Amino acid sequence: MKKLLTAKDVEALLKSGKGPGCIPEGVLLTPSAKDVLKAAADRTQRNARASVAGTPSAEPIVPDYEFKWTPGGDPKTPGEIAAFFNSPEIEVLKERMCEMGRRMWAKDYTDGNGGNLTIRVGDNLVLCTPTLISKGFMSPEKMCLVDMEGKQLAGGYKRTSECMTHLAIMKRQPKAKACCHAHPPNATAFAVAGVQPPTCMIPEAEVFLGQIGLAQYQTPGTPANAKVVGDAAVDHMAVLMLNHGVITWGKDIEDAYWKMENTDAYCKTVLLATQLKGTDLLTITGGQAKELIKLRGSLGMEDKRADWKECELCDNSEFRPGVVCQIPDGAGAGGGAGLDDDAESVVKAVTDQILKQLNS
Repeated sequence: MKKLLTAKDVEALLKSGKGPGCIPEGVLLTPSAKDVLKAAADRTQRNARASVAGTPSAEPIVPDYEFKWTPGGDPKTPGEIAAFFNSPEIEVLKERMCEMGRRMWAKDYTDGNGGNLTIRVGDNLVLCTPTLISKGFMSPEKMCLVDMEGKQLAGGYKRTSECMTHLAIMKRQPKAKACCHAHPPNATAFAVAGVQPPTCMIPEAEVFLGQIGLAQYQTPGTPANAKVVGDAAVDHMAVLMLNHGVITWGKDIEDAYWKMENTDAYCKTVLLATQLKGTDLLTITGGQAKELIKLRGSLGMEDKRADWKECELCDNSEFRPGVVCQIPDGAGAGGGAGLDDDAESVVKAVTDQILKQLNS
């Protein structure tokens, strides 16, 4: 049997000081491994040209784990499906799912067999984790392949029932190529309390998460739960499922998992801040929030708040404990006028009358 090298194997060889030509003849390479090897060869050529020209040789790269398939090219027959499910490129994804599961388990985001992961790998094909297996102890051979209706097509272990919620997100939001569901304690506390996390507090959360959504409770694994979560996920990359947990989506499984970390860390920070200062938490201004939403868009992440007014962006009036929206000097919320003195006088007069009647 021919030896198979993954992207990690090739990266290890390159880091050991060997050049792009170090791969022996007859060795099989996964698609990701070929990409790594090609990128290394391109860098070698560019560095050689740069050395001659006397210019800097290093060129930074950005990792991209998104799985891209050919539209209309899904395998159809049982044999084709089996070959696809066991192909080198899919084996790489299975291993990556196991790695994300270990990270979830190590961060205390899952307990028992809780949580699940999915990756879309075709027009009608999705990899998913199995049921009744701890996310910290999964292995590639336990992964499952389902269609977009949840029918299991491959894999010796039964797929998770909650994959239907993931599929509902993928159907409604084409950019959702992977989903991550877990029960991180801090974010789940918000879900149990029925509290939507406030906005405009930490720039990174505004850029990489946007507004965190809420989905009303429905029994996990049911069509009703799939519907409410799928609807919420159209405009939110992170959704708190009331009395349940959190689900996030992204362009690949690592991106989706990162958003789970982002969500729990953000909720933890807000919880700690309320303990330090009670109700008077600060926010950035609406104008500053506009800048972050624009940056978010430049990274390919749409935001339903793009056309909101500045005074709406940092309105956390529904959050308890409440939040004080940051107001620029000499301006009201969103850059308008300050508080109306006449309105304040009316409120005071009415309040005085009510208290007088109560005392009498």
